[in-house]
Amino acid sequence: QVQLVESGGGLVQPGGSLRLSCAASGTGFFSLYATGWYRRAPGKQRELVASIISGGPTNYADSVKGRFTISRDNAKNTVYLQMNSLKPEDTAVYYCNANRGPIIGVGYWGQGTQVTVSS
Repeated sequence: QVQLVESGGGLVQPGGSLRLSCAASGTGFFSLYATGWYRRAPGKQRELVASIISGGPTNYADSVKGRFTISRDNAKNTVYLQMNSLKPEDTAVYYCNANRGPIIGVGYWGQGTQVTVSS
């Protein structure tokens, strides 16, 4: 059974930084999985923040380009999201996603971690 566990969320002031982690277990060869970070803000639909495929390109939402960086360590079965220059509009629950194959947005989800950007 694949499990994804996010960590690293919290309360941060505007302009601050956070690094989210997503630790996967039960995946077998983690390098075969496409992974991504999604978020859902209050009253809004879930949206893709960033995605990364082993050996492939990264992809970012326009709203986070230049501020967020997605990376992964296949040896540790972990995906990261470094978030810099945080804005109040980044406040949301952030979810990790992993799917065996090249497609994200399906497959497995973590329980979510709250990120709140406020002064």
